Amino acid sequence: MQISAPSFSWKEAVRVGVLGGAIAILISLVGMVAAFGERYIVYGWFSMGQVLFLAPILFMVSLTLRREKASTSSKTVLHSLLAGAVGGVMLAVLVLLGQVINLRAVLVNASPRLYGMLTFNQGLPAGPFVLIAVTALLGAVAGAYHLLPPRWQRTLSQAVIWLILTGLMRDLIMNIVVRWRLVGELFKTVLFASSGLQPIGAIVLLLLIGGLVYWRSGQPAGRGFSLKNQPPTIRWASIAGIVLIFLTLPQILGVYFSEILDNVMMYILMGLGLNIVVGFAGLLDLGYVAFFAIGAYTMGVLTSPELRAEPLTYWQALPFALVISFISGLILGLPVLKLRGDYLAIVTLGFGEIVRLLVLSDWLRPWLGGTQGIQLIAQPRIGSMVLNTQEELYYLFLLGVGIILFIAIRLKDSRLGRAWMALREDEDVAMAMGINHVVVKLLAFATGAVFSGLAGTIFAAKLTSVYPHSMNFLVSINVLALLILGGMGSIPGAFVGALVLIGAPELLREFAEFRYLVYGALLVTMMVTRPEGLWPEERRRLELHEAEEELKGAEPVPAS
Repeated sequence: MQISAPSFSWKEAVRVGVLGGAIAILISLVGMVAAFGERYIVYGWFSMGQVLFLAPILFMVSLTLRREKASTSSKTVLHSLLAGAVGGVMLAVLVLLGQVINLRAVLVNASPRLYGMLTFNQGLPAGPFVLIAVTALLGAVAGAYHLLPPRWQRTLSQAVIWLILTGLMRDLIMNIVVRWRLVGELFKTVLFASSGLQPIGAIVLLLLIGGLVYWRSGQPAGRGFSLKNQPPTIRWASIAGIVLIFLTLPQILGVYFSEILDNVMMYILMGLGLNIVVGFAGLLDLGYVAFFAIGAYTMGVLTSPELRAEPLTYWQALPFALVISFISGLILGLPVLKLRGDYLAIVTLGFGEIVRLLVLSDWLRPWLGGTQGIQLIAQPRIGSMVLNTQEELYYLFLLGVGIILFIAIRLKDSRLGRAWMALREDEDVAMAMGINHVVVKLLAFATGAVFSGLAGTIFAAKLTSVYPHSMNFLVSINVLALLILGGMGSIPGAFVGALVLIGAPELLREFAEFRYLVYGALLVTMMVTRPEGLWPEERRRLELHEAEEELKGAEPVPAS
């Protein structure tokens, strides 16, 4: 029996081309292509608008080749070229229809400016043919890319992605480096143009990133830079350098980026807590925002002069908030000990809503403020200094993340952590092996509640107020989504997921009103290409790619 790779047939090529062309038409007609026509990636060469209508065709061809694991032959390139040409034909038909029919009466973005962008300002009759030739060439490039060795694929893809991101984020980067006059002038004259990258700067950046990725991917497994493998002097110097970078980030990035970092770290705190409940113990909790609210409101009740004649300071109230969060986790855990799966999710969702409605109720208004919330919450003090700016609160978040990260790492490899993971894999088998599932589940809920409560206390101190409408169900969904995106059960995944889910929308303000459309497309792309998460736990990665590993290990057997 002989194992042969499936082929990328011409029928499949036409289907992929039609789908890629349809996505490109959608992006064009919602107005994104015309809106970003003057937003260059490389000044004078290509703009973000051109990337937006060409990328869907290129992406669909590449994704199909990867999924189908098409045979590495010259036919692959030809069929990829056909797919690209079909996508170009669909866009060319849109342009020609626009010359005959007034599409703008129905589709307001079908403007002459859009047609000029799609035809690279070549006009008729040459423009549509240029468009088809470019998309066909891109399809052929995708096919040729598939034939390259994995090392070269990784090098080219990462170099191009970083090139596009750098050109797109030109304004944000310049806002950071402008603080240093010499560095700002160097970036402005060598790397960046008035819009996007300088052509020479783009070539240098492409070569530098490509060379670094090529060298890094060629290192033997386990031979890359690792602090554990370095001499003590280099190891401690590296750790000191990393600590110094984190301590100076607010001064480097400024107020705007410090605010983004504060929000990201707040979700990291909650993500690390929910990762224990869902990722380690396998207990789906959809009411996790309740513990965040309990921590925030406890801090408000104990420190606000509106509710207490002699309010406590932030540091005095913090232990009480954490203890109450811990007890709340136990209270939630007791009724759900025998529940699993969807039933557990529904009950925890109800718990979150109960807390929100209690806070809103008139019955508890004298103590919790009702719909008016709680104001004048105390901010942390260190001596005579009050932490009340975004840059100063960054250090409080950083301290909280550092402590919680240390605890989470130690718990994962502890006896309790292994008991959580045993329950996640098979609760009946874990109980048969002598694991006390009652204690283990209660500790999972309580530990996750403490982490979320800590995030709530810092959130309340940051705003000096807390309102019921800040504690809605969407917060729980966001925390769960960042874990799925980063990698369920992975501690680094919680960091990566928070950066992408919370930080990316702020960085995508370049796309103005289209930023959530772009953001959604990026999330879909990530989940299609990385279903295990961006930084998955090793066991989960192996589970999801078990079939691929078996296919790699299978050797073709000659036909007898």
